[in-house]
Amino acid sequence: MNKIAGLGFGFLPTESELDAVEREFADRDTPVHVEVASLADPALCELLTARGYLLVSFENVLGLALTDAPAPVVPDGTTVRHSGTDELATWLDVVVDGFAVPDDQGVAPHESFPREVLSRTIAALSTVEGEQRYIALREGAIAGGASMRILDGVAQLNGAATAAPHRRRGIQTALLTTRLHEAARNGADLAVVTTLPGSKSQQNTQREGFALLYTRAILVKGLRN
Repeated sequence: MNKIAGLGFGFLPTESELDAVEREFADRDTPVHVEVASLADPALCELLTARGYLLVSFENVLGLALTDAPAPVVPDGTTVRHSGTDELATWLDVVVDGFAVPDDQGVAPHESFPREVLSRTIAALSTVEGEQRYIALREGAIAGGASMRILDGVAQLNGAATAAPHRRRGIQTALLTTRLHEAARNGADLAVVTTLPGSKSQQNTQREGFALLYTRAILVKGLRN
């Protein structure tokens, strides 16, 4: 919502183009976050660091070719189903709670947000046209949630989170494999997901066959830089 995404997949931006972008962020009293793919021209990082951008974190983008529709892997006592608009508040509660208490495996998130901001942002993203929400129940209790959007044959797996008391119980795998199964069944050719390096989420996706497509560096320029 407050970042420059996809920089480096095309041409290098000019100094004047970056000036214009930075003014827009400054007008909103927010730092500039830039995602730079490892596939980009290294000159891009040189350009940004010369302007005062600092490297703060990394993220991994992984992909899986959907050649078939494997059966979901759901532990006994667990159910994964679609979550309708009538329970959006319940779905938001479990997803926001999961994000608010991040897993301690791998690289830590470089940002944290108040619960109200997280809830408002996730709600906006989850109600985009074509977005499907999923909820997981373990022994009758709401244990996790996730979402997925299919666009031009690509299944974008988004917003997966597990409530802290239900972690290490197969909830993430159940949500992941259920979405992969439905994506393949609905004609998607590729699934993509973004994870923090070394995280449990990355481990889960690689276990299902995902491969690293690229890493992206997160660079930030503060208002005073």
